[in-house]
Amino acid sequence: MKLSIPALYILIPVIAINLLAFLIMLFDKLKSANGGDRRISEGLMFFLAAAFGSFGVYLGMFVCRHKTQKWYFLVGIPLLMAQNAAAAYLLYLWLK
Repeated sequence: MKLSIPALYILIPVIAINLLAFLIMLFDKLKSANGGDRRISEGLMFFLAAAFGSFGVYLGMFVCRHKTQKWYFLVGIPLLMAQNAAAAYLLYLWLK
């Protein structure tokens, strides 16, 4: 399957942002185990999720078992996943 240039313009940054979001969730989980360390804010996690990193945050939630008890993560991240998918599709149509 050959991807078009507009699809690559969207896909490469989205993969990079999701990888960064996953690593930040992992890093924050490791810091939470040490206790007392300066943690990564939940606002940054939601910002990354809103900036096309929602799949990475969601994967990090369940792989690292991090933030799974917070209702606003359980509800908000899937909603941001739908928003990210819709925005990426609209961006693809606009670039096509």
